[in-house]
Amino acid sequence: MSQSNFIVRKVAVLGAGVMGAQIAAHLVNAKVPTILFDLPAKEGDKSAIAKKAIDGLKKLKPAPFAAKDRAAYITPANYDEHLELLKECDLVIEAIAERLDWKADLYSKVAPFLGEQTIFATNTSGLSINALAQSCPESVRPRFCGVHFFNPPRYMHLVEIIPCQTSEAGMLDNLERFLVSTLGKGVVRAKDTPNFVANRVGVFSMLATIANAEKYGIRFDVVDDLTGPRLGRPKSATFRTADVVGLDTFAHVVKTMQDTLPNDPWHSLFQSPSWLQTLIQNGALGQKTKRGIYKKDGKQMFVLNPASGEYVEAGQKGDDAVKNILKESNPALKFKKLRESQHPQAQFLWACFRDVFHYISYHLADIADNARDLDLAIRWGFGWSVGPFETWQAAGWQQVATWLQEDIAAGQTLATAALPAWVTEGDRAGVHFADGSYNAAQQTLSPRSTLSVYQRQLAPARVLGETAPDLGKTVFENEGVRAYSNGDGVLVVSFNSKAHAIGPQVLEGVNKALDIAEAEYRALVIWQTEEPFSVGADLQSMMPAFMMGDWKGIENIVKNFQDTSMRLKYSQIPVVAATQGYAFGGGCEFVMHADKVVAALETYIGLVEVGVGLLPAGGGCKEFALRAANEAKGDVLAAVKDYFMAIATAKVGTSALEGQEIGFIKKTDTVVFNAYELLYVAKQEALAMAEAGYRPPLKVKAFPVAGRAGAASIKGQLVNMLEGQFISKHDFTIASLIADIMTGGDVEQGTLVDEQWILDLERKGFMQLLRNPLTQARIANMLTTGKPLRN
Repeated sequence: MSQSNFIVRKVAVLGAGVMGAQIAAHLVNAKVPTILFDLPAKEGDKSAIAKKAIDGLKKLKPAPFAAKDRAAYITPANYDEHLELLKECDLVIEAIAERLDWKADLYSKVAPFLGEQTIFATNTSGLSINALAQSCPESVRPRFCGVHFFNPPRYMHLVEIIPCQTSEAGMLDNLERFLVSTLGKGVVRAKDTPNFVANRVGVFSMLATIANAEKYGIRFDVVDDLTGPRLGRPKSATFRTADVVGLDTFAHVVKTMQDTLPNDPWHSLFQSPSWLQTLIQNGALGQKTKRGIYKKDGKQMFVLNPASGEYVEAGQKGDDAVKNILKESNPALKFKKLRESQHPQAQFLWACFRDVFHYISYHLADIADNARDLDLAIRWGFGWSVGPFETWQAAGWQQVATWLQEDIAAGQTLATAALPAWVTEGDRAGVHFADGSYNAAQQTLSPRSTLSVYQRQLAPARVLGETAPDLGKTVFENEGVRAYSNGDGVLVVSFNSKAHAIGPQVLEGVNKALDIAEAEYRALVIWQTEEPFSVGADLQSMMPAFMMGDWKGIENIVKNFQDTSMRLKYSQIPVVAATQGYAFGGGCEFVMHADKVVAALETYIGLVEVGVGLLPAGGGCKEFALRAANEAKGDVLAAVKDYFMAIATAKVGTSALEGQEIGFIKKTDTVVFNAYELLYVAKQEALAMAEAGYRPPLKVKAFPVAGRAGAASIKGQLVNMLEGQFISKHDFTIASLIADIMTGGDVEQGTLVDEQWILDLERKGFMQLLRNPLTQARIANMLTTGKPLRN
């Protein structure tokens, strides 16, 4: 089973429940045809259960499908009629309910139909893979392993691969390559221990937080205020996360730990609190039943008081003194302040960190191959920005270890187990180093995986203490951008600005990079070292000119922006934009002017200027007017209308595939599922264009526009929207201006114009809106609150 011939032509997913159906959805996102199996329906169409699941996927939020048409590529099936289809599948993923007996029964049914090379994987969040392997015929066992997707599978980066004793090494490598490159996942190989790596630590962390909240008397909503983004964790924090996951699911994972970890020193913690059991009995299972730990009544949110079992008004926040400690930028000082504070909320936070540090150091040897795997599993599976070992190492390894030992001796910790000897041996400075991360079982440092697929990750996810990848030496840098190259003939440009907003320094930097690239390099790639690609034009940088009423100065900035977009389009070397995260406004306009786009699947792209009372003036209106003219089969107006609506309603493509459907990204552009492969693929695309003897596109001399008659037709629809109160008067003003620009201004239908004609209209319209007090109010609101104002 060598790497060269492992091609996944088709996959079967057994079980059309929540996870099975969403795994199928993500497979077809990646153009992998998938058969979704479930039990035969009692009456009518025997595949009705699988069909219903596929229909259900279309209504889910966040959307499991990255493009609406993908649902058609899942084939519904049932075990009575379609087992023969399994022979066509290179990978079969079983995702039925977490019961050993049910899984064993299914294995005996499907095993005779598996192809000789088919990989057979069970998606389980905690059952023993070796026990499940015993239910497979001996011939299947070398091709059997565990694979654990996190919910929702499209968006959660983590997939754990859990080998069993009989799993063939080559098969595991092939599966990992497929998960990483085709499905875009971060893979961690886990040991066959209950709940594997991420759930074992993540659920322990939640249980420790619940126990410490009770100990220090902290309200649930205050806990969530303190343990969310303030700690670099998701907004759902602790209790809201339990509601999102489902209280029954959370309780099930806790029960698994209770049943399968009798000798864990923290075993007494592995039980659902009585208030949680009561909620479950009452059918309050969290988000899916519209009430759980939280419930909404009208606009008011309520939270459970566990002591009384009643709901109280939610919304209380952590104490300012404690929140100020959390703002401390020096981790060592932050932890010292938390530990020394007498405030119950600070003591609670220190206890939560300490108990997790205690747990992961005690269990590292038996649950993960090394500390890096554990940290990445928690970051990718639970959305923490920093892993628990990284947090400890940053705060001063030896100092935290000493505090831990003092707290264990004083009986403050949740268990009395001593720290393992390796934690304090020698003058240990941590677990992550330039040449690897600590492997506690072998007491060595484990280097990174050398699997071929990781050669494509030029800037992989790093843990604290690892060496930063060498992306090349700096060729040019100013306040706005850094341009660098590693000698492969490609100049890479990354923005230095906050959220990669495009202001005067970025424009100056991009132009300078183009000068250098045209003189000395074969291609230019715009790629950011982290999300987002760009939130758009830097409105803040226009404020001084705005306050002084320097309209000419602002118009010059807009003109410079347009000229830079046009330069990207017509430069003498190929320009590739590599996008992930937000590509909004001016960022989207840069993307639209690149020769080629390499977009990570999770690229959220749109011309959203109307949200701040403006219109696209970096060439966005022009580019859409031009594309409409190229696509029009005699009727420019019909072609321009969809593009107009995309701008006027600030429509955002919520995936790269949707961005292609709307037209921000061309159908011929490349979508990459693993964002860590973006830079590699963008460089390959850029060099391929250079190799093919790249010449810039010929300047468009003239293209037809819909003219004033076209604008009148669009405005007729806008009047209806205004009268129906779907848009405000100012929305109407902005949209009317966009209509005028995209139809070419005050000219006859079919008039031929060039690109500069529309760019001049864009700039004029932008300046007109900027002088409008209603637009000024929208901009001020966005800059102060970060939210759009509908006025």
